[in-house]
Amino acid sequence: MDDTAELTERFERYCDTKDNDVPSDVLNELQSIQRIFSISAEELDFKWQAYNMKMGGEENKLDLKTARDFKKNLQDTLERETRGKVQQRTDAKRVAPTPRAAKGADMYDMLDGMIATPRAGALGSAAKRRSNFDTPASKAHKNHEMSSPAGGVTPRADTNGAPAFDFSSRTSAGDITEQLNGHIALPDPPEEYPTEARIKLKANTDMSKFSYKTMAMKLSEASEVLDDRIDEFRQLLQEHLELEDSAFGNPYYQSPSEIIAVGRICSDTSEGKLNAASVVLEGSRRWGSGRRVPLALEKLQTYNFFPGQIVALKGTNASGDNFVVSEILTLPLLTQPASTPEELDTSNARYLDTPESDPSSVRPLTVFMAAGPYTTDQNLDFAPLHQLLDNAAEAYADAIVLVGPFLDAEHPLIRSGDFDIPSHLASPDQATMTDLFRHFLSSALQSFAQRLPTCNIILVPSLRDAHHHHAAFPQDRFVKKELGLGAAAKQVQCVTNPMTLVMNEFVVGMSSLDVLDMLRREEIASGKAKTVNLYERAARNVIEQRSFLPVFPPTAREKLLKPEQIELAVLKEDEEDQGPGPFLPLGTMLDTSYLKLGEMLSVRPDVLVTPSVLQGCVKVVESVLVINPGTLCKRRAAGTYARLVVQPATISDDEREKGVPMAHKLWERARVDIVKI
Repeated sequence: MDDTAELTERFERYCDTKDNDVPSDVLNELQSIQRIFSISAEELDFKWQAYNMKMGGEENKLDLKTARDFKKNLQDTLERETRGKVQQRTDAKRVAPTPRAAKGADMYDMLDGMIATPRAGALGSAAKRRSNFDTPASKAHKNHEMSSPAGGVTPRADTNGAPAFDFSSRTSAGDITEQLNGHIALPDPPEEYPTEARIKLKANTDMSKFSYKTMAMKLSEASEVLDDRIDEFRQLLQEHLELEDSAFGNPYYQSPSEIIAVGRICSDTSEGKLNAASVVLEGSRRWGSGRRVPLALEKLQTYNFFPGQIVALKGTNASGDNFVVSEILTLPLLTQPASTPEELDTSNARYLDTPESDPSSVRPLTVFMAAGPYTTDQNLDFAPLHQLLDNAAEAYADAIVLVGPFLDAEHPLIRSGDFDIPSHLASPDQATMTDLFRHFLSSALQSFAQRLPTCNIILVPSLRDAHHHHAAFPQDRFVKKELGLGAAAKQVQCVTNPMTLVMNEFVVGMSSLDVLDMLRREEIASGKAKTVNLYERAARNVIEQRSFLPVFPPTAREKLLKPEQIELAVLKEDEEDQGPGPFLPLGTMLDTSYLKLGEMLSVRPDVLVTPSVLQGCVKVVESVLVINPGTLCKRRAAGTYARLVVQPATISDDEREKGVPMAHKLWERARVDIVKI
């Protein structure tokens, strides 16, 4: 596909023209941006999505003016980054001279140059007359974004000049942006109200192991976990291909013989993005001496690598300088989940609303999936969440999966403390984030549970949840008794991050980490692999690596989309007291010692839920239904959620006679819609 055709295919959905055609002048601007910044059409599409989200989301249509504004924004960003790098190099060269005492002075005079001495004003000066002799207030609140406001000063969320977003006046609510198996009809309302939940939940993850103590990681334990992961994949590959130990070798040692080397993809530098010239292979201590060897990729027709990826490479190291790769071996996948005909019959019986319902006209299951944030950056009314719950109640949903963040620590109002304390709290000055969760979220879940008492509600935490005590991945579940759910507690299931859950017969894997965006930022692809859709490529990497977080180390917080800045309306006493730097995204806090908890252990899931800031999508990869519901809210725009409709499994007479476990094939009997809220 040439560049013009690919640009048209990717950007036509953003144009408000007849048949969504991309005007020629807009196309010329996009091609100009490609030439200036040397980026592909795919990367340009992602940059437009990020810009669109920043400037107001869905309402910002692509025309000549917005294309030029987009181009100018990219140029301004590049200039700022360039100036920042130059400034960093200049600052690094400035070395403060060692303080020395003046001739005839003592050591205390030398300290005068190191410690700022307060300057006393003249007696009767204006500063003295303004003094009210109160207890001096701390200066921390004046410039620190994470500090609570003092006095009557209230921080304001900065909108950067963008128009305020009114959720109630949004357009295109309910539109389907992407669909799979649209021929499957949406279920009609039940004739008889279900007497009990139609979905039976079973945890396929040992959640008790997630309650470990954070901030206690030992380097020795972390290195053993990383080392064992390489050896485990080597053992899996050896058993899968029935190879002898002699087929494997140390890629660091110089030898003309061809060997198979299993190791972890790394970069030879801690800064910058991985590229073909900086790829190195890190071996285990047993099979690679724990060393790193540069990789020569010239003989490969196609490849797809990212930091932390476990790979099996065939090649030689004849020179002793690098390992020349001749072939990439495919790693074995986990087995598909399967059930016997008797087990499927038991699951199909749960599709009936009541025991007396007609088995020939069963109602399919409906599962809603959404990911936070659940309110825009401009308020804490959680209107999108209330709308989602209303939609689920109208559809008589059987389960609703809510993935964090719920109280987003990167939300401007949460960071600044600029919100009203609920009036029903006894001590507003002692209110905690858990109290706010009860007020904003638990009350909504209680109301929904009363309307739909047979619906399972699943809460998946996020590293950005401000009220959660556990802030490292793998992440422990919420403490349900602290959420104040009342009668709704029976329907709410708090699970870990990540989590593998069995719903009736099908297996659902879920995590709140944005692994799709991480892989987009960190990977390198060449040849045929580069032509594969990004979502499919990323999903296959997650499935092949058997991990909900295959990237190691995770994307640095400096590379992520920065949160909205907070502008404090206070006067600075002097320009020298600038306080901390700008607020950065929280990033992915990782406890490497427990990384095993983030892996898929027994089978690959039927459904893989991978929420991302990227556009919502649904793909079928290696018999896995991969769903990205998007985020329910963007910064100043409405987002999307996923609706999953599952029909009962069909069993042929031959399969029933054999009685052996059969694959669920959920991708054939499930409809998935990515819906605008």
